[in-house]
Amino acid sequence: MVANTIKKGCTMPDILPVLLGADMNCYSVARAFHEAYGVVSQAFGRWPMGETKYSRIVKVTTREDIDQDAVLLQTLADFAEKHPDKTRILLGCTDDYATLIIRHRAVLSKQYITPYIDGPLMDRLVSKEQFYHYCDEFAIPYPATLVLHGAQDVALLDDAPFPWPVILKPSSSIQYWKHPFEGMQKVYTADSPRQARAIAERIFASGYPDSLIVQDTIPGADSGMRVLTAYCDRHAQVKMLCLGHVLLEEHTPRARGNHAAILTECDRPLMEKLKAFLEAIGYTGFANFDIKYDPRDGQYKVFEINLRQGRSNYYVTGAGLNIARYLVEDRVLKNDLGETLFFDKETFWHSIPADIVWEYTDGPDLVRRAKAIVAAGQDTTALDYAYDLRMNPMRCFYLWEHSRRYYKKYATYCPKPATALKNDAKY
Repeated sequence: MVANTIKKGCTMPDILPVLLGADMNCYSVARAFHEAYGVVSQAFGRWPMGETKYSRIVKVTTREDIDQDAVLLQTLADFAEKHPDKTRILLGCTDDYATLIIRHRAVLSKQYITPYIDGPLMDRLVSKEQFYHYCDEFAIPYPATLVLHGAQDVALLDDAPFPWPVILKPSSSIQYWKHPFEGMQKVYTADSPRQARAIAERIFASGYPDSLIVQDTIPGADSGMRVLTAYCDRHAQVKMLCLGHVLLEEHTPRARGNHAAILTECDRPLMEKLKAFLEAIGYTGFANFDIKYDPRDGQYKVFEINLRQGRSNYYVTGAGLNIARYLVEDRVLKNDLGETLFFDKETFWHSIPADIVWEYTDGPDLVRRAKAIVAAGQDTTALDYAYDLRMNPMRCFYLWEHSRRYYKKYATYCPKPATALKNDAKY
């Protein structure tokens, strides 16, 4: 774990986190900075979001066109000019914002600390199609995949090289969300070639310009998923890896796949493999991998890499690995972070009420382990920050309503597993 180690004779700089986005990712990062250094973050987003409303730890400025290159650059330049005495750290909290920072890093790095990779490496990683070429090169397993490069390839679905149902998802999520259409989902499941063709044709008809990924469906519930967060220092050396075993994901169409409950665990071979990959390609900053265990061959299959901290990043900070400290120690104080930490303790993070986790998680042993952590009062959630809730009735009401709505969401979109009755046991 990283300690706050200011070199002798030096004073701690006056840091100012500047975050792009306003969702739970943004709030989690702001909380990490506030817990570590007592600072209030500044965020810029397209519109207000509940996760950062009524907060004392992050100030949000909204502008609908903030994701436009010229607007973002001018906004950030103006903000830097108004805070010349601050050490400004710039972080993106969505794929789109992280990509914008990387694309304009040469300019932004004159005004902000920008802990990101360069543009050419981004182009090879942000596309799932190109990322899988890397997976082939480094012997990283991933699901069997068919790539459609446009509407002219839709007929290839009739001879898909794996059984139905299949998964369909855009190679570039950034480009995908820029071309909205009715019925848009984060990820699609198709039970037949006819259904898959209809989905693919609708996506390409929206104007989406990139390729479409069609993949073999790995069997198993949400509890087959894993998430790995890594921090790579300014010398492209991996200094921290924290592996999460997902118990439950969100299931609404636009949020499908977002992590809702995570137990940390250690799988050293998996972590070593992805560490070697990151160091070989010269990666810097936070990396976040989506992974699923395939019971058919006993392998972990990697779905994608996110070039930023994940939406559920507080599972890392809550485990004791404050992500703000890694950034400040490395990029501000220029300290050596020491040997790679392969986190090996069990902790529990959830963004939804715990009783929903017990009811919908497929895996009695996972539930039992998580319940023990809750019973000991050692679980963590990103939004339930005592400092931000104290004497703050609007924030308290938002958090209550935010949690309450999940009961209807899961009842509507998520079937209960066969193990539900066992999971309902009291602890």
